[in-house]
Amino acid sequence: MSVNTVARIVGALVAIGSVVGITLLNISTISLPLPMLITIAIVITVVAFIITPYITVVPYQWIRDKIRVASAGDLVAAVIGLTIGLIIAALLAIPLQYLPWYLGHLTPFLGAVVFGYLGLTGAVLRKSDIAHLFQNATLRRRERDDERAERPERERGKKREQEKDAVVVPAFPTQPILLDTSTIIDGRIADISQTGFITGTIVVPRFVLNELQRIADSADTMRRNRGRRGLEILNRLQKDATVPIEIVDTDAEGIADVDGKLVKVARDQHCPIITNDFNLNRVAELQGVKVLNINELANAIKPVLLPGEDIHIKIMQDGKELGQGVGYLDDGTMIVVESGRQYMNMTLEVTVTRVLQTVAGRMIFAHPKQSLNSAHIASTPQVPVKQKQI
Repeated sequence: MSVNTVARIVGALVAIGSVVGITLLNISTISLPLPMLITIAIVITVVAFIITPYITVVPYQWIRDKIRVASAGDLVAAVIGLTIGLIIAALLAIPLQYLPWYLGHLTPFLGAVVFGYLGLTGAVLRKSDIAHLFQNATLRRRERDDERAERPERERGKKREQEKDAVVVPAFPTQPILLDTSTIIDGRIADISQTGFITGTIVVPRFVLNELQRIADSADTMRRNRGRRGLEILNRLQKDATVPIEIVDTDAEGIADVDGKLVKVARDQHCPIITNDFNLNRVAELQGVKVLNINELANAIKPVLLPGEDIHIKIMQDGKELGQGVGYLDDGTMIVVESGRQYMNMTLEVTVTRVLQTVAGRMIFAHPKQSLNSAHIASTPQVPVKQKQI
């Protein structure tokens, strides 16, 4: 037996029972004859038998299918919308029940149906907006919880930063920079340190200082002057507050020469060496020690002259080729002037033609800009040397 048949039988029985019950309760007021009552009961039973599946089974199956294919979000939104609609209908039922005649009983029911349907469909159609509202509320609550949980950590972080700020940071890094004897005697390290390009602590080992003292006590006048110059440079470095300098007693056992000891100390302490000694430079690089060569620094900062530039130069000596004259810039750069021999001990304006970079340094070739008769020649270097500024 199908579900529709069962529904029809149940509907018919309910209809017959309802008619009989109403008739028995109101038998004293009903004036209709018995055949008429039987006819009405039969008609109501037949109608109930026909329409019962359409008001019970069919709506149930339709709702079941909709729920089966609906998503969880649709169901949640439908429940929320239906609840809101029924609450509104219940509030409206209070004034609607006082309407006259049967309207006071009918309109509250119709209001519940209408507002329940509107709330359900409206919530399903706007489920994304409802979900967005819940998500925003959840996100704000989570942010408040996270902020409340992170507040102590931020306060501790601020305290740590304040403590870090309170700590005195050393003005120079702790990595030492070793000086060799040739660099100290050269003397340019003092001028370089005053510029602020050297950061760190300059370290002079005791064996380097001892070698300077031996050179200063030498019987040879030239060596003695060089040694004394080195001691004066060390004294100047100690008085200069730009870069700190230390004399340490570090030594390398089993090594006799000063350069070997210096490389050994640099390897052990992982620090660079400042030098202008070509041999020490190569030995240190082969052993993986970083070298700061003052000669390379000087070559790097020499002014750059390009072919076609004009400079004033004094011819100091003969060149190797016939008719060439040689002059020098303030930094010692050699300038070879073609046909410049005739301007010996004179200052003239020349035009740069070539610039060559050799192992010994930079060499510049030029030719006079004017002939001998029209050149501005002076017997003394009264015209300032015009060099390209860096």
